Amino acid sequence: GRNKKGRGHTPAIRCSNCARCVPKDKAVKRFQVRNIVEAGCQRDMRDASVFDSYTLPKLYMKLQYCVSCAIHSRVVRVRSRDNRKIREPPPRFRGPRPGDKAAVKK
Repeated sequence: GRNKKGRGHTPAIRCSNCARCVPKDKAVKRFQVRNIVEAGCQRDMRDASVFDSYTLPKLYMKLQYCVSCAIHSRVVRVRSRDNRKIREPPPRFRGPRPGDKAAVKK
């Protein structure tokens, strides 16, 4: 499916995974925010740093996939014909983790 609605033509973008040309409105777009340094090295860098409260910058990436790569890398799932019409995102279950300060209330 596409999200064109009377536009006629949309520019093509390149898939982040395989570099296939995909119309911009058809591509599966995800915004990924990661730490530049992985978790194992963060403590070492914090100990070696001269600054006390220096926060490491984050890496902001807009990933654009073709439909094939999005399904293959499990970014999106295959859905039935009726469920494809549902446009709202699935609910996020982000409850308190075990050992978290919010979960250990008395």
